[in-house]
Amino acid sequence: MTGAWDWLTTGANWSGTAGVLNRLLEHLGYVLLSLGIALVIALPIGAVIGHTGRATGLVSGLANALRALPSLGLLIMLALWGLNTLPGSIALLGPTIAVLVILAVPPILSNTYAGIAAVDPAARDAARGMGMTGGQVLTKVELPVALPLIISGIRSAFLQVVATATIAAVVSLGGLGRYVIDGLAQQDYSMMVAGALLVAVLAILGDRLLALFAHFAVSPGITGRRVRGRATTADLVVRVDPAAAAGAVMWRTADTAARGGG
Repeated sequence: MTGAWDWLTTGANWSGTAGVLNRLLEHLGYVLLSLGIALVIALPIGAVIGHTGRATGLVSGLANALRALPSLGLLIMLALWGLNTLPGSIALLGPTIAVLVILAVPPILSNTYAGIAAVDPAARDAARGMGMTGGQVLTKVELPVALPLIISGIRSAFLQVVATATIAAVVSLGGLGRYVIDGLAQQDYSMMVAGALLVAVLAILGDRLLALFAHFAVSPGITGRRVRGRATTADLVVRVDPAAAAGAVMWRTADTAARGGG
């Protein structure tokens, strides 16, 4: 750990094409591209299945099947195929992104389906009673209610992709995984540990940013956070003097007795 700290605090390791800043940008590029593609694939499928209640077995079956695939073995197989099929740099970048997308789809798909399927049926009925179409119910009622679980799935996918993107270095790509692979090959364990620490820090910071986004994106009515709302009838209660209240009761009692009431 002391050697890793020395490596991280050496200015020369942060500049140039092999520097930390450039490798960090490469790593983030792989992660964000993979997550973006996974969202485009998994979010609509999970939303439609959760809304319609059809093909629910597809979610669990597909998610479990994708999770069971070995990422490193799949990457090497696709990279060999890409070298003989795809042109230029896409021959290795394409298989790497494909593996990361396959890793990111299951948690997003499962959480989107589960979140929408768990929406209170009374909320759906109320929305339809107001004249909303099926699409409006999905976008204006179900998705906002399911948003906490959807973001939870995105956070899970992000953590898995950040950690697994290190395997891009296995097929000669960049990213923070270069320090792990090159450090192991050169027996430079300070570099290797420093690379692992950088990946861990990136995962933690990214997860905290997604949690902050969820804090502001999710409706306070769903999370239970206290918010300052408009005044309600409960806020308009007038404070009454106890002596005046007692006098009013005595006056009403005397008036009732004078009229012969009980």
